[in-house]
Amino acid sequence: MAFDLAVKRVYEPPAPDDGQRVLVDRIWPRGVSKQEAALTLWLKDIAPSDGLRGWFGHAPERWAEFQKRYRAELDGNAEAVGQLRALLDTGKVTLLYGAHDEAHNNAVALAAYLRKTD
Repeated sequence: MAFDLAVKRVYEPPAPDDGQRVLVDRIWPRGVSKQEAALTLWLKDIAPSDGLRGWFGHAPERWAEFQKRYRAELDGNAEAVGQLRALLDTGKVTLLYGAHDEAHNNAVALAAYLRKTD
């Protein structure tokens, strides 16, 4: 079953076509109020482990290995992945992240994982 999934920075203003807005970072983004974030859910448990996040450090040269390690974590995190899949079954979901790098972050990796395992 195909689903409607988007990815965007939490610092971008909410849009009517975002659907359900899910923050997928373990740490709350600096300078964003809960009201501004307009979240449906903050799913901390689906974020990469502190160890993996620290190792990656948003270094593009570690991106391929980060994705591999993060997929392994997601494979072992059925509860959080299931919670996100349940939201996807109800309509569009926008994964939100706080990183500056729009191409190399956990939300992009998570979206790829969900699309590959659909």
